[in-house]
Amino acid sequence: MAVGQNIRGYADAVRHRLRGGEAARRGLRVGERGPLLVILGLVVIWLVFQGLNANFLSPRNLSDLSVDIAATGLVAVGIVFVLLIGEIDLSVGSVSGLAGAAFAVLNVYLGMPEWLAVIVAVAAGTAVGAVHGFFFARVGVPAFVVTLAGLLAWNGLTLYLLGASGTINIDESGLVAALTSLYFSGAIIAYGLAALGTAGYFLAARRTRRRRRDAGMPYRPLTEIGVRTAALAVIAFATAHMLDRFQGVPLALLIFLAVIIGSDLLLRRTRYGRKVFAVGGGVEAARRAGVDVTRVRITMFMVSGTLAAVGGLFVASGLTSASPTTARAAGSGMLLINAVAAAVIGGTSMFGGRGSAWSALLGALVIQSIASGMALLGIQDAVQFMVTGGVLLAAVAADSLARRSAQARGPT
Repeated sequence: MAVGQNIRGYADAVRHRLRGGEAARRGLRVGERGPLLVILGLVVIWLVFQGLNANFLSPRNLSDLSVDIAATGLVAVGIVFVLLIGEIDLSVGSVSGLAGAAFAVLNVYLGMPEWLAVIVAVAAGTAVGAVHGFFFARVGVPAFVVTLAGLLAWNGLTLYLLGASGTINIDESGLVAALTSLYFSGAIIAYGLAALGTAGYFLAARRTRRRRRDAGMPYRPLTEIGVRTAALAVIAFATAHMLDRFQGVPLALLIFLAVIIGSDLLLRRTRYGRKVFAVGGGVEAARRAGVDVTRVRITMFMVSGTLAAVGGLFVASGLTSASPTTARAAGSGMLLINAVAAAVIGGTSMFGGRGSAWSALLGALVIQSIASGMALLGIQDAVQFMVTGGVLLAAVAADSLARRSAQARGPT
């Protein structure tokens, strides 16, 4: 009897391991192929530009790159939330400009303390998102139309606040200016953060593995977790080394990573995150499962508006000013295009139900790497736009083909 129980126990353990390995391989085939291809593409981009200009992978340029991705990346994280439910937000550029203008007017013209002006500006972005979500989820106006109207309206309000030709300079030593100018120097900080991030990932992955194993669900083998941790350690410590050789770890990068980690935990580790993916996978099925679809939709646009406002403060920080010229540029195209492109290129599906907050980081790195490399080579902006457009089209086409292939295979 005891021998039989031992044999059955051993067989169950083997089955669990095989199931875990099979699930991991399936996840790599289906859910992780996109990000892996993006990482490989990013490596190719870096090698090409490094071959053309030896300054591309210099500590200074990589440090500048880590700061430059923050504004676009933060807006892209908000876009990820909206894309996950199968919708789009065309107003993020205008909301970013509005937040920067609101902060400048409140702080410089009205004398409001910086910290309070920041809160009001971000809250304005949240309110704008709530308005968009209300008209979409409650009234039934398509999100494309609602946010297109918002693009025009909020851009107009921004220009009204700033005046026809008024440029408002913000305090270069103030709170907002520090968002893109403050660095934490010292090897212990850079390498300490790298070690903390690597250890945090390993512990979280082991905890997830143990919980899934105890629940009888597929789980990752320890060897795979070890390989992933090692790869992350190489990236983290190499980044720390390069940043430490220039000015240290930029505050902008830390804030950006904190937002990504927080968003990822919200989407993957909470009940609300599962509701978001449920709505993106199928509205009617989610509604029948008891999900408050209207609430989820409104809150997704609120998140998008909030992060667009935060991104707008980073834009104002980098320029140390808010002006009608930058407001028109943000509202009419480039910030919006780069943010959407970053989310999609990074692996978030435009059809809803699949994506990650980390998509914003990968996509922003691709776009900004192209921009940085071409700037070093003296290539005009027109070529950069064409290249970025081609990369975006390729990403969407790959997403469409993957979706069609998955539908043809059926559920696995």
